[in-house]
Amino acid sequence: MSTLVLPPAQLLDREQGRLLTDDAAAQARLVSALRDAAIAGKVDRSVTVLETHISYVLLTGQFAYKIKKSVDLGFLDFRTLEARRFYCEEELRLNRRLAPEIYLEVVAITGSIDSPALGGEGTAIEYAVKMREFAQDALASHALANDRLSATHIDALAAQVAAFHSASARAPPDGSFGDPDAILPCALQIFWKLRPLLDDPTDIRDLDTLFDWTCDQHAAVRAAMAERRAHGFVRECHGDLHLGNIALVDDRPVIFDCIEFNEAFRWIDVMSEVAFTVMDLRDRGRPELAQRFLNAYVEITGDYAGLAVLRFYVVYRAMVRAMVARLRAMQVGTGDARNRLLADYHSYVELAKSHIQPPRPAIVITHGLSGCGKTTLSQPLLEMIGAVRIRTDVERKRIHRLPPTGRGIAGIDAGLYAPEATKRTYVRALALARTSAVAGYITIVDAAFLRRWQRQLFRELAAELDVSYFIVSFAAKESTLRERIKRRLADGNDTSDADLAVLEHQLRTQELLSADEYAEMVAYRRRAGTISWTGWRIRAAQSLQPAMKNPVSRATRPAPARATQSANEPGWNHAADARRVRRLRLSRRA
Repeated sequence: MSTLVLPPAQLLDREQGRLLTDDAAAQARLVSALRDAAIAGKVDRSVTVLETHISYVLLTGQFAYKIKKSVDLGFLDFRTLEARRFYCEEELRLNRRLAPEIYLEVVAITGSIDSPALGGEGTAIEYAVKMREFAQDALASHALANDRLSATHIDALAAQVAAFHSASARAPPDGSFGDPDAILPCALQIFWKLRPLLDDPTDIRDLDTLFDWTCDQHAAVRAAMAERRAHGFVRECHGDLHLGNIALVDDRPVIFDCIEFNEAFRWIDVMSEVAFTVMDLRDRGRPELAQRFLNAYVEITGDYAGLAVLRFYVVYRAMVRAMVARLRAMQVGTGDARNRLLADYHSYVELAKSHIQPPRPAIVITHGLSGCGKTTLSQPLLEMIGAVRIRTDVERKRIHRLPPTGRGIAGIDAGLYAPEATKRTYVRALALARTSAVAGYITIVDAAFLRRWQRQLFRELAAELDVSYFIVSFAAKESTLRERIKRRLADGNDTSDADLAVLEHQLRTQELLSADEYAEMVAYRRRAGTISWTGWRIRAAQSLQPAMKNPVSRATRPAPARATQSANEPGWNHAADARRVRRLRLSRRA
């Protein structure tokens, strides 16, 4: 890459003393010249230029060249060549974390504005990020619209995001990133920007409702946010993880185009990142895939505590997209394009509203012998009813620091399955179920639950939290159980360690459901529609339960630091912003 040196006089605007390529019109000329000459002469097809509010992307068929626009939008400033070069290099560095096969190098553009060249030894007049091009229909958003985004892709995406977050740098707990008192002003800014754009009474009422919920929910989860920041869950993430920034390359998801231009947008709580993908899948009409993604992520990472802040971030992400749609609609003016953007706005607002309804959590435990299909069949159930699942097979391995398919010392009443180890596993699952239910989620605990004391733990938890409790019992013929266990052991890629000896032990020692437990049981039989019927039964009974008004506040947490913060400390100005909130509320009623 060429060294940045002082450009020749003919490339300077003598009155302004700056590069001509820092001018928007001159930069547009440069892009046109590149399209028509420098690149077009080297490829066998026409060059396509994609334009966004911050960049030009030239598609050649084999490679893509991304040039940053010379703009200052407040949250980014690309007005100088030095800045554009720096952020090109940042884009390359950051995106190589997830897509090294796509992001190749930063290329200097030399020559003149009307006769530019890619590379070369002359003075750099502009810079571009060179990427390997992929077909636009490879985008996950296109794949979903054409029913090509599968459950396997979602599982692979969740695993990739989990591994990425695990390896990402952590923000210092005393730094500025992830400060709960900085998060609320960012969220409220969306409402302050939207309010002057609305005149429909229904739109205004919806905005008021979401504004009030955001304030109240932030107060409820502020301590959880601070706790997560202190424990390293604020990390250098991607920052823009929606389906439009995921491509299927060789039939596997590849994440690209992370945020390089603003550190605060990518140094975030990992659950804020997860919330963006969850929100996008739900907005696109695939809530079951959203739930699958979320469940796979928390199962891999064990970050069930993040559920406490998830709803706040889902609503925040939806409202960011709503604001963007509304602002673009104002820019378009009239016509079909404006109507589509307004429809997008209302879609995001409706999605946000659906997440502020008081939740109705429940505790659902599975019941059945090894090989009866508890894990396999609880997967479509959790997707249908929007549940989070906790698997004792996974948590047992996590306790002993083993990978999910790792093999420790196992045996009947020995090693990982010794009585004390079993008790420890169920107690851990109980704690996670409490965390999930208190956060407002239906929680499925996937375990054999063949002993009454195990079932009683979760029955008492449901009673303590005053939430619904169900036992979903699975059964199969003994010959089928043995066949499945043999096949599972032969494959060697299952989390369960159960073998035929374990099954025989279970058959001899299981404690059958009592009469009172039968009243709480939803039996599963392998026939068409049973999972749908099971889900309907749970949903119907759950709907009779009173909603949790403020689920997170029911958790045992320290008092928010806000109560003891000095008025002279930097950060959230409580008095000033409280007055601003009151003024906004008064203006809404005017």
